[in-house]
Amino acid sequence: PALKKADIGVAMGIAGSDVSKQAADTILLDDNFASIVTDVEEGRLIFDNLKKSIAYTLTSNIPEISPFLAFILCGVPLPLGTVTILCIDLGTDMVPAISLAYEHAESDIMKRPPRDPFNDKLVNERLISMAYGQVGMIQAAAGFFVYFVIMAENGFLPLYLFGLRKSWDSKAVNDLTDSYGQEWTYRDRKTLEFTCHTAFFVSIVVVQWADLIICKTRRNSIFHQGMRNWALNFGLVFETILAAVLSYTPGMDKGLRMFPLKFVWWLPALPFSLSIFVHDEIRRFYLRRNPGGWLEQKTYY
Repeated sequence: PALKKADIGVAMGIAGSDVSKQAADTILLDDNFASIVTDVEEGRLIFDNLKKSIAYTLTSNIPEISPFLAFILCGVPLPLGTVTILCIDLGTDMVPAISLAYEHAESDIMKRPPRDPFNDKLVNERLISMAYGQVGMIQAAAGFFVYFVIMAENGFLPLYLFGLRKSWDSKAVNDLTDSYGQEWTYRDRKTLEFTCHTAFFVSIVVVQWADLIICKTRRNSIFHQGMRNWALNFGLVFETILAAVLSYTPGMDKGLRMFPLKFVWWLPALPFSLSIFVHDEIRRFYLRRNPGGWLEQKTYY
């Protein structure tokens, strides 16, 4: 009866009876109670790393959906295409998301109180608010900034793009004028649009560098946690190389409609990537300084 009434009934694997083993939730195969501590730590680590991987994966949803909202609501030429979204979800994000499963435990993992099974879910409102409401918004801003920079460099100033979608997508219009009076054919416009798709894609990869690094830890500083997860380090290199391959390999303009970028078009997203890192380092600093405070209640997932 005691084993059944306990939150987690533990039975001995060697000395325990068959009845106790059947009634228990956990069986100690080596009959060593010290193994319970190891088991709890391993369970917390798995739960932590699942949260981190989900947080990383969810974040890029905002910069992926916001271009379509701008396309529909503001009438701008489409900033990001469906093919490039697939390249993110099925390409550049796959290895980094998996690599978080190999992240080492944080130093406070056994100092935390037991998890509340009713309120502390794997995906809760704090995780969603961090992924969508904070980091995701910065990532979307990075993508749109690169998009407007390239459009402006080619003659289409930001305000001029609003409401331009109908004329932009019309095959019958081969003399569309930009902000400076230059005429653009349908083919030239689409080449510029697909170049913007590629740049938006690259900007998401750049800001996902910072997102992957901040997802390594929920409370500790990155400088304390370190970069010992070599699977994650490989993931950073992998997504960068894959983005470059997709952008610069000959034939991608026909196969995936991804056009080569000037090197300088990789750079506008870097300040946004840095801001994500600094923002989360400051947030975690105040989490450690004021445990149980308002910031922890609202942002600690």
